[in-house]
Amino acid sequence: MKHWCTLLALCALTTLVYAQDKPEPPPVQVGNAFPNITTIAEYDSPTEAGIGALLPWADRLWFVSYVAHKRGAGTGLFWVDENMRMHKHPASVVGTYTNRYIHTPTNLAFLGPHVIDRQGNVRTIEALKSYRLTSTMDHLTDPNNKVYMLAMEGEFFEVDVKTLEARQLFDLVKELNITFKKGAVHFKCGYTAQGRVVVANNSYYEADYLGEQEAGRLAEWDGKTWTIIEKKPFVEVAGKSLSGGGIGNPIFATGWDKASAILKVFAAGKWTTWRLPKGAQTFDHAYNTEWMRIRDAQTERFLMDLHGIFYELPAQIYGGRILPIRPISNHLRIVPDFCYWRGLFVMGGDQTDRSLGQPQTGLWFGQVDDLWKMGKPAGWGSVWHKQNVKANEVSDPFLMTGFDHKVVHLKQSSSKPVTFKIEVDFLGDGSWETYQSVSVPANGYVHHEFPVGFSAHWVRVMASGDCDATVTFIYS
Repeated sequence: MKHWCTLLALCALTTLVYAQDKPEPPPVQVGNAFPNITTIAEYDSPTEAGIGALLPWADRLWFVSYVAHKRGAGTGLFWVDENMRMHKHPASVVGTYTNRYIHTPTNLAFLGPHVIDRQGNVRTIEALKSYRLTSTMDHLTDPNNKVYMLAMEGEFFEVDVKTLEARQLFDLVKELNITFKKGAVHFKCGYTAQGRVVVANNSYYEADYLGEQEAGRLAEWDGKTWTIIEKKPFVEVAGKSLSGGGIGNPIFATGWDKASAILKVFAAGKWTTWRLPKGAQTFDHAYNTEWMRIRDAQTERFLMDLHGIFYELPAQIYGGRILPIRPISNHLRIVPDFCYWRGLFVMGGDQTDRSLGQPQTGLWFGQVDDLWKMGKPAGWGSVWHKQNVKANEVSDPFLMTGFDHKVVHLKQSSSKPVTFKIEVDFLGDGSWETYQSVSVPANGYVHHEFPVGFSAHWVRVMASGDCDATVTFIYS
């Protein structure tokens, strides 16, 4: 009997050792996704699930996922290890958070209301858990000890990075005189550079489209006064500050209006406006632009996601001018954030809301070059859209390079013919040349097809007389 008991004990011990030594099976991978790396929200409340921000930090890939309007459960603070396994942090808080930021003087990372040190220890800014945080940014006067934080409803805070005490400085709805006939405030981003804080509110609803309100905002604060730059929907503000200087420390801001997508650039002490095509009309709403970002895809490689088109965006400013932009591909993804981690280009998503089933979202892993496979660049946009134009007025520059086929449509409403001079900047340095002049009859319409293969970096238009003009470029 003793021999049988001994044998059974040895078998049990062997089984236990084998079970402990047996490697855990690798996660299932389907294409560029791992189904185990998914955050799922409750169905019961009217909500969604999205990846708000991604950040490689403390030897892990961290991210915060969000629900809509802070309702629901299942989302929060997560991290992914080198074996592609997802972990939910005990400090996780359910909310609507999309901010990511590294405070270099203290080596602290900010994700949502959480602050993470280099060892992966997490603290939480208790006073800000209930706010829909969208940005953390440098402080203007005490950058070593404080940061600013922006929430979606326009709450603007100052936070001590050591004590995590928070103090609200502004209600930006009041400061920027935002009023609504219909809709809601929707601050999406903030960024500090060149002695100013720049914020973006992308409120855009039917009333904005119909011209009944102007709720969108791009605005800046110099530490004393808030100044409105644009009363249009803007969704992203970003830049690249290189240690030691040398690239101009630009500020990029992206938005849109009826006419086109918009890129505004602050450099050499002034703002300039550049127009880009819309890759799809589906993004023309405040809720549908979550969250078009400008980020480093790799070191010193800026990518811009704007209205359904990915672009390569040079971060340098030489002579006060941006260098030429290159479109990469068309897409219909909602890409709240992207980053590079352990040799992989990672994109977050906002993939399923309650209308399509249980809200859930995950991560996409690949390479930057995979973006070129999504679809050839195509789109449309106007330099003037039913706009009152004065004689010899010059339009904003419109992007031309990187598209196969190009046509321009010209329409004007006046009692006399108007000649539209089309100018191109094929060097991308502001040296404009006349391409062709097109005469449009009184109250008339003309279109012009550019030769196949013809391209320049930028195109703009000048009208010879006063008129109500529409000049629209369509690229395919």
